[in-house]
Amino acid sequence: MELLYSFAPIVSDNARVLILGSMPGQASLDARQYYAHKRNLFWPIMGELLGFDPLSSYEDRTYALRTAGIALWDVLQSCHREGSRDAKIRHDTMTVNNFAVFFRQYSQIRYVFFNGEKAATCFHRHVDKKQLPEELILQRLPSTSPANAAQSLSHKLQAWQQILPPLSAD
Repeated sequence: MELLYSFAPIVSDNARVLILGSMPGQASLDARQYYAHKRNLFWPIMGELLGFDPLSSYEDRTYALRTAGIALWDVLQSCHREGSRDAKIRHDTMTVNNFAVFFRQYSQIRYVFFNGEKAATCFHRHVDKKQLPEELILQRLPSTSPANAAQSLSHKLQAWQQILPPLSAD
């Protein structure tokens, strides 16, 4: 089983919000794009919330995020995992990204939203909070993954609206 590596963050200097996944699934790793699985609801939700076409090019979608003040990354830098499911991540192989350096570089970020339970759990268990800004607000949102099919798109969309107020705060 090969070691899997996450992507570099999508971020700009004006970022106020960070959305964290756990680790890209196999479709995303193959495409080298965040949330590339055709049934993942991340891009349709972001398109609805930010007013862009979720079928536009990856470059246009990531530009829309950066312009809105949203950064996108994963909690894990690397891990071993069979398949794409978070439940298959081997805990003894997890390496987390360097959030202390990230938050020093992007000091305007005050809100972190986790795309699902695994991202939140990994962050809380493996990231040293003493190295992070005290004023960070951490919130778990329902996973946009097709593995989380028990919740409807409308339920997820309503929950994900929580990312909007921090974007317009002064």
